[in-house]
Amino acid sequence: MTKFDEATGAIRVDETTYDVCLDPGYSIGGPLNGGYLMAVLLRAVVDASPHEHPVTTSAQFLRAAVPGPAQVRLEQIKTGRTATMTRASLVRDGDSIIESLVTTATLGGAVPDWTDGPSVTMPPMEQCLWLPAPKIESNMTLNAQMELAFDPPTIGWLEGRPSGRPEARAYFRMAEPQDPDPYVLALAVDCLPPVVFSAGERGWAPTVDLTWHLRALPAPGWLTVIAGGRLISDGWFDEDVEVWDSTGRLVAQSRQLARVGRG
Repeated sequence: MTKFDEATGAIRVDETTYDVCLDPGYSIGGPLNGGYLMAVLLRAVVDASPHEHPVTTSAQFLRAAVPGPAQVRLEQIKTGRTATMTRASLVRDGDSIIESLVTTATLGGAVPDWTDGPSVTMPPMEQCLWLPAPKIESNMTLNAQMELAFDPPTIGWLEGRPSGRPEARAYFRMAEPQDPDPYVLALAVDCLPPVVFSAGERGWAPTVDLTWHLRALPAPGWLTVIAGGRLISDGWFDEDVEVWDSTGRLVAQSRQLARVGRG
């Protein structure tokens, strides 16, 4: 079992309740990363489902989450031979952090009937840039849990040279050796800096709504994560993400709506 498996573990209390412990290792300046929180929630949902994989998750983020004991509370809405729909809540100290609807199914290794390619071609990894290691006392602990090699134009904002477009692109894998699985993909769709950073904005950009789809089970190796936005307006922005595995197969897609950060 990897550290990520432990950090996202869910212990069954009864048919509708799971105990979890939110790990401080997935912090972004204090609040915990939304993709990590979804992975925790999905562990409980899948354990309670007759189906193996979370094929679609729609999550509303109600408040920032901090580390510590929490619970996942479940309500199965419908169960069938091919899919199960579950309402799931992540609750801490009596307050709901995430309210979600999750559909589970069982995916095989079917060859796609048709597939498109990545929306953007990534440069070779040796031409990519790596984020500097966080300081020991930093509360940006998420960075230590994963490795990201960025397409250079999308990380120029670090040196005061944003590209002017809402975009982010990187190769991704967990820092601890681990083959990607659906829970790693839940983290991957929310692992990049907000795309508005590249458009010239800064500050914490809290997610309000995020929906993601598991399209296929990923092969071992690096993932390619490509994110872009279409509109920044009235303090809101959107972010679309596609995740490709090491064989060039599309394995996850997401869309989120978030607030433009301040600070």
